Amino acid sequence: MMIRIIGKDKQKNYFQGALDRIRNLQDKDGSIPWFENGSFDAWNHLESLMALNIFNYEKEVKLGFNYLRNNQQEDGSWLGELGSTLEIEENDGTFVKREEKKKSFTRDTNFTAYIATAVWHNFLLNGSLDELNYNWSMVECAINFVLLNQSKEGSIRWAAESPEATEDDALITGCCSIFKSLISAINCARALNKDTKTWEESLGKLKEAIIYKPHLFDKTWESKKRFSMDWYYPVLCGVITGREAEKRISEKWNDFVVEEIGCLCVSDQPWVTIAETAELAITLAKTGNQDKAYELLSWIEKCRDKDGAYWMGRQYSENVFWPAEKPGWTSAAVILATDALSGFSLGSEIFLKDDLI
Repeated sequence: MMIRIIGKDKQKNYFQGALDRIRNLQDKDGSIPWFENGSFDAWNHLESLMALNIFNYEKEVKLGFNYLRNNQQEDGSWLGELGSTLEIEENDGTFVKREEKKKSFTRDTNFTAYIATAVWHNFLLNGSLDELNYNWSMVECAINFVLLNQSKEGSIRWAAESPEATEDDALITGCCSIFKSLISAINCARALNKDTKTWEESLGKLKEAIIYKPHLFDKTWESKKRFSMDWYYPVLCGVITGREAEKRISEKWNDFVVEEIGCLCVSDQPWVTIAETAELAITLAKTGNQDKAYELLSWIEKCRDKDGAYWMGRQYSENVFWPAEKPGWTSAAVILATDALSGFSLGSEIFLKDDLI
């Protein structure tokens, strides 16, 4: 089945189970963890808020923004856990719940920057300059923190230095996401008549680093080229455009896409992930391949649970959902992708257009 549902009411009805999953994960303080009493990071929290915002869940969205406002660090960052550090139970495939004292937190630059994308998305949806102004200090502090971690050559360190983040290194995917967030931040600033010169200079340096200076990335760890996000994120986030974008997607398509199943997380494992497949659908739409984008979304409907929420991924050689988890951000990614393709909300072009206002 292809998700070509017309009309916002029908979309909401179709995604009600996915939306309920996100809402049920939200804690009383407003935070939306990966799973019940699970790990938290600002990026995935904001992805979930954006999906709720499309369907006017104003109470939940306000609570979610307030959580970030109340927990922003003095330097502008947010503490978050890395999903890559989560352990998985061998018996049932669920995430291992960790005691608070055993959790490890970093001040990830990409996670922090994403507030700008969510705040700009909120403005596109409601057009409220008052709300934009109210959220401005969060955006300004966050982006200034991120840019303090930008090297002279343009790359941005993956996380601020700490005992948990000793590597002075940068990630292609993370920097591409920051590029998109910087565009959103500049647009927020321009809408409020704020000066953007310094941020625009940083944006240009970052783009140049991503395209022309590969030696700045993956310096201290194994190359991330086997990860699909390193492949499509430069296009998704607007770093690479036009024919070069089409060429990039075409060249590695067979490495990362399994027809009728989805987008692989890594090229050498039989594991497709739903969020990556949804993001790739948006990427295809950006390059003008709308029909294939809808086709990708139709594939992942097989990974929709009976309650309407989406499983995180599928190990297709064994035909099992793995991990056996339904993070809110996975459902959010599908909702945002469907919105991008069908254009049923005023914020639907947030990931399709990368223009400065």
